Amino acid sequence: MEMKEVIVFEKNEQREITRLVAEAGYLLLHNGVESKVVSDIAHRIGRVLGIENVEIALTASAVIITTRLQGQCLTTIRQCTSHVINMRIVSEVQQICIAAERGELDIAGVHQRLAGIDPPRYNNWLVVVMIGIACAAFCRLAGGTAEICGLTFLASSIGMIVRQTLVRNTFNALITFGVTAFITSLISGLGLMFQMGDNAFLAMASSVLMLVPGFPLINSVSDMLKGYVTMGISRWTTATLLTLVTSMGIVGAMQILGVWGVWL
Repeated sequence: MEMKEVIVFEKNEQREITRLVAEAGYLLLHNGVESKVVSDIAHRIGRVLGIENVEIALTASAVIITTRLQGQCLTTIRQCTSHVINMRIVSEVQQICIAAERGELDIAGVHQRLAGIDPPRYNNWLVVVMIGIACAAFCRLAGGTAEICGLTFLASSIGMIVRQTLVRNTFNALITFGVTAFITSLISGLGLMFQMGDNAFLAMASSVLMLVPGFPLINSVSDMLKGYVTMGISRWTTATLLTLVTSMGIVGAMQILGVWGVWL
């Protein structure tokens, strides 16, 4: 009877650690970090909490974790169908891992810290203003006049409002990018339509920079170079589709405004 009680205790402990490792892996993958970091952190958390071996498999929509302790194997899957970019959460998970390795956190402590992750969110209007300033700054660096920079600020700010509204109403990412690119280009294209100078085209080029999927593209190359080919191809495909629908939105706006000749 005593032997059975020990085995049950160990299995419950292993189950809890497996869930914690899966939760950490999910948070990292969901918030846009590269696959190598997800795998390393998952292994480190599992090993420091007493697991003999941790195996992790990543797909575009799930994290699969298998742990082995005293000959007992447990597997769990966490679905991850949506992806965002939040380096604050990634940093907090890494800090939890480091604290556990230093002996500052046990299983209960890691569970409490992971459950308590709730990073502050920036005010939507602050994000709109900063996006407008960033795009206008790119326009200025490219040689845009004050008038064109102002148009860029206006177009990108309104585009960001549209994007936030679509995201808040849970529209598909492809639809969100396409509609945002269309409306942003429609507004910034007024500079070409009314011939606001020789460099008016810079407004259209700069105002949609907020839609460039830089993180997925960089992570896709990093994943493929580090051996996570499937994840790399998945991220590359996602970034390519986002770029495609963004281009379609820009082309649609140019078609309506009739600025093909001026643009080319």
